[in-house]
Amino acid sequence: MEPLHKNIFVFGADAFNLQQMQALDTEHLYRFHELFSHQEVKAAPEFPVQQLLNGATERLKHFPHSINAIVGYWDFPVSTMLPLLRKPFHLPSASFEAVLKCEHKYWSRLEQSKVIPDYLPNYCGVNPFDDNYSQQITVDFPFWIKPVKSVSSYLGFKVSNHKQLKHAIQQIREGIFRFAKPFNYLLQFAELPNDIAAIDGNHCIVEELISIGRQCTLEGYVYNGQVTVYGVVDSIRDAQHRSTFLRYQYPSSIPQSVQQRMIAVATRFLKHIQYDNAPFNIEFYWQRSNNSISLLEINSRISKSHCPLFQAVDGASNHKVMLEVALGQQPDFPQRRGKYRIAAKFMWRIYEDAIVTRVPTADELDDICRQFPDVTIQLAAEAGIQLSSLPDQDSYSYEIAVIFVGGNSQAELLQKYHDLQNAIAIEFEPVG
Repeated sequence: MEPLHKNIFVFGADAFNLQQMQALDTEHLYRFHELFSHQEVKAAPEFPVQQLLNGATERLKHFPHSINAIVGYWDFPVSTMLPLLRKPFHLPSASFEAVLKCEHKYWSRLEQSKVIPDYLPNYCGVNPFDDNYSQQITVDFPFWIKPVKSVSSYLGFKVSNHKQLKHAIQQIREGIFRFAKPFNYLLQFAELPNDIAAIDGNHCIVEELISIGRQCTLEGYVYNGQVTVYGVVDSIRDAQHRSTFLRYQYPSSIPQSVQQRMIAVATRFLKHIQYDNAPFNIEFYWQRSNNSISLLEINSRISKSHCPLFQAVDGASNHKVMLEVALGQQPDFPQRRGKYRIAAKFMWRIYEDAIVTRVPTADELDDICRQFPDVTIQLAAEAGIQLSSLPDQDSYSYEIAVIFVGGNSQAELLQKYHDLQNAIAIEFEPVG
């Protein structure tokens, strides 16, 4: 007899997110199965997507019971591969091509320009391996240059002159294959237009600067063609290094009228690419001075960074949305039923290379968490490590820890973070 519970395979599973999903299963309806760990998915120096795709498909084929959902919350390669894993089992999913129209940065801009051109920066594609790369660039300085497939601002550079452009191209040539090679392997499974087939993962996109004003992210889903946004999260950037995030804060303080305009723009695009039965998060800028909005980028997944924020404020992690859509159900997400009025994910960053000489012990971290209830601390740095050896950092800083905090005002939130930094007391030694 078929079991009553739902079998859910988690592609790229990790303990922190699994615990959040298990906490949602108050009626014990789900059985979670690990479909490769996050460490296996993100194996250095390249993502082994061919082995992952073949291995995952074989594991799923030999599972003796029903497969009710396949989910993932990480960026590349997890979000990109999910449609390929779901298709043989006829599970709810956005199509592979629709996902690529979000994740391939150049293809995404090309599709956006067909239906929402007024909300985009000027952009162009460029081959960084062409000796005449500068002649391909049709956007004036200053601009951003980044690979068409990347994660967490990896190899993204703000460029103001030819000297900076040359430096960025050198760095991109050295590091682009980490994402480009596995991305190019996956592109073979899509029906690509000719103008997109010529721009693979070895290419970059150049975009006019739009990083002026307030940035936020719409968290939502599409279910049977209906677009729903259930939360808007502010993204607070470093004033000097605009590609660097300092914290994500929920709920957004951007005016509701502006949020509604963003939702309308996002809906128009998602319907255009026929994106359906999947979650998304979409990043926008709002410029207060002229009340303009600009679309930054689209991700075909929930933001795992926002999950504890929704839990603190709304009373449920947005893993709930991911699970219910993947199971073919209309999500039922709570609003403002959490313990706190406001919550944030702080990214503790260092801007100069250094060697970490001390981090708190596990017992010390436990003591800190008892002193600060409902706080989550995730250390990225270990004693003895050089910050420049940390993987997949942005081009201007090193993320040494992530701290999730809830509070009832922004002042309380910021004070808690300051107090936590002092309590954690990571120590460094300059390099050189």
